[in-house]
Amino acid sequence: MALYEHVFLARQDISGQQAEALVEHFKGILEGNGGKVGKVENWGLRSTSYRINKNRKAHYVLMNVDAPATAVSEMERQMRIHDDVIRYMTIRVEAHEDGPSAMMKKSDRDDRGPRGGRGGFDRGPRGGGFDRGPRGDGGDRGPRGDGGDRGPRGDGGDRGPRGDGGDRGERSERKEGGE
Repeated sequence: MALYEHVFLARQDISGQQAEALVEHFKGILEGNGGKVGKVENWGLRSTSYRINKNRKAHYVLMNVDAPATAVSEMERQMRIHDDVIRYMTIRVEAHEDGPSAMMKKSDRDDRGPRGGRGGFDRGPRGGGFDRGPRGDGGDRGPRGDGGDRGPRGDGGDRGPRGDGGDRGERSERKEGGE
């Protein structure tokens, strides 16, 4: 018999006990067709990366399966029919992993200590701590200067009126009355 890892996602509005009942239902299908289920990991109610059939969360379950291909295809057929299963994926593997899966190990992140041994948010000098030297793309330009080749800018009073009723310049005259 072949070894498989099977993950399925159940709708968010079922309870945890109903998700366990789904596992038992599909386990019964596999065992009825000559297969067996090893480890079952319930990853719980988790957020999905994108909305699936109007669901933003799902109950995630991993099953390590040792069964013939006909049993797995029958279980997948039943999952397509079942309303509470929104996604599933079965992967054939050479050997099952011992111990918890990567999703269960993910919660042990806070015991690693500070990141990279740098202690907190102090990243040191930018650019990896070395001087890159001149860029080379602007070396042929002359000095920037202070704009001495241009005339004085003035205070803006040399412009004409804006004409839109703003505060700058002279106001346009309005005729009052019925005209």
